Amino acid sequence: MVDNICAIATPYGTGAISVIRCSGPNAIELVNNVFKGKNLNKCLSHTIHYGYIIDNENIVDEVLCNIFKAPRSFDGENTVEINCHGGVFVTNQVLQVLLRNGFRMAENGEFSKRAFLNKRLDLTQAEAIMDIISSTNSLALKSSTNSLRSRTSKLVKDFREKLLDILAKIEVNIDYPEYDDAVEVTNNYLTPIVDELINEMNVILYNSSISTIAIHGIKTAIVGKPNVGKSSLLNMLLDEDKAIVSSIAGTTRDLVEGTLNIRNITLHLIDTAGIRESDDYVESIGIERSQKAILSADLVLLVLDSSNPLEEEDYKLLELTRDKKRVVIANKKDLDSYWSLEDVIYISAKNKDGIDELAERIYEITNLSSFNVDEGRYLNNNRQVALMDKAYNSLLNAKNAISMGVDIDLIEIDIKDAFDALGEITGESYPEELITALFTKFCLGK
Repeated sequence: MVDNICAIATPYGTGAISVIRCSGPNAIELVNNVFKGKNLNKCLSHTIHYGYIIDNENIVDEVLCNIFKAPRSFDGENTVEINCHGGVFVTNQVLQVLLRNGFRMAENGEFSKRAFLNKRLDLTQAEAIMDIISSTNSLALKSSTNSLRSRTSKLVKDFREKLLDILAKIEVNIDYPEYDDAVEVTNNYLTPIVDELINEMNVILYNSSISTIAIHGIKTAIVGKPNVGKSSLLNMLLDEDKAIVSSIAGTTRDLVEGTLNIRNITLHLIDTAGIRESDDYVESIGIERSQKAILSADLVLLVLDSSNPLEEEDYKLLELTRDKKRVVIANKKDLDSYWSLEDVIYISAKNKDGIDELAERIYEITNLSSFNVDEGRYLNNNRQVALMDKAYNSLLNAKNAISMGVDIDLIEIDIKDAFDALGEITGESYPEELITALFTKFCLGK
């Protein structure tokens, strides 16, 4: 039995209007019981009606009720969306009336989970909704909108159809070898088909390594020894005094985070504590966390002080970040320079000079110039990429098995693994715990 659920669907706080979403087999009837106005049970789907929410004949609020009848609603259930006044207190009063009259509070993502289970959305579309809500730049919004319109679904389903065709022909060869009109599945037959699929997946995985940066941003660590201007650079980029700016070495003892858009790239910035040898216990903890931040960062902005000679700590940082995607920044260009290096961006964080050159270098290093959001041959998040990579590796195993002359029924196992992995991307095949874990990440009311 499907419960009748409700939740506030708009941001919690003071505003002009709040929306409370109600869903379930008896949702319209239950709302009608506390609604003074037209009989909502007799209203057509996709209509809106003026009236009042009442509690024991007392008016709680003046509202508009949107009616959506199953299956023509977001989640495929009977749905009422109550538009009430947007204050915190009045919205909660309306919600409490509903909870006392047959509804229970929805869990995080429960409306979207119902939409998936009722086949109103697949998993890529459900994830696209959250990506739209959390988008921080135009590329993220456009790619997520494309995915909501089934672009990712079609991409994955095309692969699955090709694999299903192979699996069907293998089954016929195994079960009905006497059929003269069946396609004989030999190594020579399979090799070009599997090779083509591997090549196509390889392109998508490469594109996805760029698209995930465009959609979700890139974790960026600002590193350098103490007092080279890391916090000043962070503040220049964020245009706010979020980090402590001081001439005293060691004043940034913790990780300070901010978010910034540069050339349609969202940088999740971390200003780390200066890395050096330290006897200060608190500072040494910050330094240890900074070293871990470097390892976990997708991009490192390494800040050096061009107004002083390079020291041992500078060379250690150059070596520590050598294998990372990084931009080396020489700060304090407004002062006389003691040194010069190739492939370095010179800035003055104090005077906010050099930010355009820095932005251009970050854009270049992320390869976003090669990303075509309209082409659509990419995936949108790490879950999807991991499953595509699993399918890709299964096909590589199949290719190796084919080249070794392994029996066709064993090759079929690898191809079936690839087929199932792709099915998890869209939710056509999925473990129940995956669905629960995925939708609990959604916000309440969605």
